[in-house]
Amino acid sequence: MATTYLTRTTGTSTSQTKCTFSGWYKRGALTGVHQHIFSIGTSSGAQLRARFRTTDAFQVYGNITGQGEIQFITNRLFRDTSAWYHILISIDCTQSAANRVKIYVNGIEETSFDGTTQAEITSMTVLDSNTFQIGRRAETADAYFDGSMSHFHFIDGTAYDPTAFGSTDSTTGEWKINTSPSVTYGNNGFFILKDGNTITDSSPNSNNFTLGAGTLTKTEDCPSNVFCTWNPNYRSARKDMTLTNGNTFIFEQNSGDSGVSGTIAVSSGKWYWEQIIAQVNGTNAAVIGGLHTTEDFNESPTDANTANTCGLRANGNAYKGTTNLGNFTSADPNGDIFGIAFDADNGSVYYWKNGTALNSGNAIITGLDMTKTWVPFGVQHGGARVTTSTNWGNGYFQTTAVSSAGTNASNNGIFEYDVPTGYTALSTKGLNL
Repeated sequence: MATTYLTRTTGTSTSQTKCTFSGWYKRGALTGVHQHIFSIGTSSGAQLRARFRTTDAFQVYGNITGQGEIQFITNRLFRDTSAWYHILISIDCTQSAANRVKIYVNGIEETSFDGTTQAEITSMTVLDSNTFQIGRRAETADAYFDGSMSHFHFIDGTAYDPTAFGSTDSTTGEWKINTSPSVTYGNNGFFILKDGNTITDSSPNSNNFTLGAGTLTKTEDCPSNVFCTWNPNYRSARKDMTLTNGNTFIFEQNSGDSGVSGTIAVSSGKWYWEQIIAQVNGTNAAVIGGLHTTEDFNESPTDANTANTCGLRANGNAYKGTTNLGNFTSADPNGDIFGIAFDADNGSVYYWKNGTALNSGNAIITGLDMTKTWVPFGVQHGGARVTTSTNWGNGYFQTTAVSSAGTNASNNGIFEYDVPTGYTALSTKGLNL
């Protein structure tokens, strides 16, 4: 469960009638509970907050003492854990009631709502001298956000539209980030999370935030380069794996077979990632560097010895489909870092253990059908309880940074060991190299 939040106390605002909130958000666990991206105010009579609801809809809610409530709940659901969403909330109390609050997602205004309330609010008094928290609900000190955030702006005194913070790529048609917008921040305005996990204000104001609790972990994953992670929407039938740390960490508490797949699938290119396996008992339970074909599975497989799968079991036995290719490492894998290199141009998979190549540096798995598309998968098989921490190039295993970064292909991602020549991280930048 996420427990990290940021906090600061606001001063006197430039304007109580106009403001803008702009940020990029990548969701982690879809927990079925409310997750706040920010909230202002600790009184039920004076608050403003934005959150992903239990249904994964997005909600903006305000209660201004003496003026009434505003509320917007989108019909759109935000369940894509592989995407960074740019969400902008623009408030202008000088406009007509129907136009006072606007919500934009990736540059497009939201107009379809499940529920709306439009009070005749003429001033956002909640912006003055109040508690501003990012990542949880300030009033009740709960409902934490689970995921990643980047480039969080608050503008005090101006209601900007999305073009101040992003633009449409002329080639791809995708909404892309403007990393240095030209805006006027006002007295309470700020710009944090510009470069990784910094909560020092990058605006001229020095309105720095304080880490209220938890841990801020820097990640290479950002709106400009989205890395593969484990996908909570693509799991085996049991769906009881716990995914944390931006969906890079798998914890399997119960016995039985479970699997989860990655968010990026490929049919060409050369890709590298790293995994740490830890097991409570047994050496047969986990799969290292597992891959399966997307065409043949509606759910993630639960083992590597199945048709249209491959991988290295934690006991050292490698499988291609139902064929046991032999044993390539027999030591207990707990805490070891395994490197995986998937040559999707030639249908081969190579493995390293703590930087040393297995099988004398030769591919362990060969001859994969590359007319199909393959995606990584992680698994717990049998009765052992397993944790799997994957570094897709983020530079961390859970919240622990790699100890001595190796040489990295094309400067795309940070890994513990040297990335083999010609390989790169499984990310959107890697897909376009």
